[in-house]
Amino acid sequence: MSRGMSKCRITNTAPAAREPGATTFGDYASSSRGSSEPNAMAPAIIEKIKDHPCFSREAHLYFARMHLAVAPACNIQCNYCNRKYDCANESRPGVASHRLTPDQALRRAMAVASEVPQLSVVGIAGPGDACYDWRKTKATLIPIARKIPDVKLCISTNGLALPEHVDELVDMNVGHVTITINMVDPKIGTKIYPWIFYDGRRYNGIDASRILHERQMLGLEMLAERGILIKVNSVMIPGVNDEHLIDVNKWVKDRGAFMHNVMPLISEPSHGTFYGLNGQRCPAPSELIALRDRLEGNTKVMRHCRQCRADAVGLLSDDRAHEFTISQLPAEATNDSDKRHAYRKLIERERRGQTLDARDEATPVSAPSDELFLIAVTTKGGGRVNEHFG
Repeated sequence: MSRGMSKCRITNTAPAAREPGATTFGDYASSSRGSSEPNAMAPAIIEKIKDHPCFSREAHLYFARMHLAVAPACNIQCNYCNRKYDCANESRPGVASHRLTPDQALRRAMAVASEVPQLSVVGIAGPGDACYDWRKTKATLIPIARKIPDVKLCISTNGLALPEHVDELVDMNVGHVTITINMVDPKIGTKIYPWIFYDGRRYNGIDASRILHERQMLGLEMLAERGILIKVNSVMIPGVNDEHLIDVNKWVKDRGAFMHNVMPLISEPSHGTFYGLNGQRCPAPSELIALRDRLEGNTKVMRHCRQCRADAVGLLSDDRAHEFTISQLPAEATNDSDKRHAYRKLIERERRGQTLDARDEATPVSAPSDELFLIAVTTKGGGRVNEHFG
């Protein structure tokens, strides 16, 4: 199945245009000089997001991430999820062609780090839950931090088992965490989650949703207190939680979330999910954009998400996972960091140039007549004219 055939797929295929609320490095640089604008950020935050493609719209044009599919076990059931399904052309959370052992994951990480100079983030996003399958997550991240110390570490989780691992995340220098939070009202949660497995037993209905909500909020607050940057993912489900996500946004913003990413439901019948088999519709592109616009405010709204697979590799717009399958990995991968360091220096020079350009005041030029002129320019992003027409 190709992405083009997916009638419910909503993707952003033109990252060059600056959407409402999007920030560029120029915004970040001006904020570090004491700007009072809403986009102002502390220098420490700028440093954390400047090369993280999921936490910065500009960074996703230049930097790559890698997901290691080492955590297949999950402690909740979502009506939109079926991890058994895998299509090579499908970009969808929870999907992975192969599950890796921690040793295989280290080999893959080192191979990618040596061949992809844009690599800046290594994360675990399933295909189950990184915090529930904690032994494998920890056994993967610790050696990667030791072997490839210049990459950022990141995990995604549903939040149910998150609170009990926050201290270890801090100790392992995991600086970015994504939590999927689809509700703050347990009554709405019953329409999304059939059951959860917590503290040795299975819960259903309102009890399951109440426990999940309480654990998610606790984990979110604990991460914020310890200075870990938090992105909240929410799946927009028309008629279930679409209006409710306004409340979700307020809750997570008040508890320290840095960014809110509202993703469209993917519910094709071929995926075999509860929603897909029962006719739950996906949001229209206009509905998704309208909701994101309503959420725009102090919490940044992510608008460049690709709903990545659990084994994704490369730029968000260019998945290279097929180049780094287990059978293609060298027996002993080495960590060639020179390419990454050289690439980052190049991008840093580019950004410094952008900052200097932003400080210059343009001199108005009067047109010789009242004739209307149409001028076309192209850009790779960042608010600069820096691309040719081809």
